[in-house]
Amino acid sequence: MNNELENKELIEKLPKEGVHCYPANPSKITRNRIVSVIFFIIGLFLLGIGFLKVNDNYIIKIGLLVVGCLSALISLLVFAQSFLIAKFRVAVDYNEKNVVLRYRYSKIAIPFENFDGRDGAPDQAEALIDKNFKKDATYYLVLDDVFEDACYQTSSTDLESVDDFKQLREECFAIAEAYGARNSKDKVKFYYEKDEADTGSTDIDAVIEETKAEKKADEEAEAKKRAEEQAANEAAEAAKEESADEEKSEE
Repeated sequence: MNNELENKELIEKLPKEGVHCYPANPSKITRNRIVSVIFFIIGLFLLGIGFLKVNDNYIIKIGLLVVGCLSALISLLVFAQSFLIAKFRVAVDYNEKNVVLRYRYSKIAIPFENFDGRDGAPDQAEALIDKNFKKDATYYLVLDDVFEDACYQTSSTDLESVDDFKQLREECFAIAEAYGARNSKDKVKFYYEKDEADTGSTDIDAVIEETKAEKKADEEAEAKKRAEEQAANEAAEAAKEESADEEKSEE
């Protein structure tokens, strides 16, 4: 990594050792455990039916066994994962200089020198839930390895408390500012970060506005064409009526 991106003074202000762990939200852990136990019991019930009803249609029998097995297996995995995220969902490891997060059964470590932390935003489904079903505001934080295509997001509802979220956000911002990976020319850029100098970059808003303008121009041209045709028809009808009146007057 290019050391010119690092701010030595800010790095010196960071802790030199220790691991700060941020466990998952206890209510989510409890909910996951309850739901997984319920579906595990349902899975065992379906397996029992599949094994006992020997004379039934084999397609139904196999279907019950497959669904029951999958339900029980997934429930076990979710139940086991609830204990992993209870230890930590996100951790800042100053010993190894990594930001670590749990994704399913994987531990993803992002080196400080590759890390960028920034405020996130909910997707459409989350925004709808936040608006209609949540009384308290939800905050989002992006944990990004700037040299990889994928980035990860956590929220204040994922962690044990809002205070934990705020502390994690503060640590992540301090690390990102100190190591400066976000300023690298080699980082993976998302569409909203690209500028005009980037090859193949696209200004999405400009494209949308241009499309709207073209559509409006087409609609106006079509309306003008219809108006001209209507005026021509009316003129023709008027001329026809005038000609008819002249013929009558001659008679």
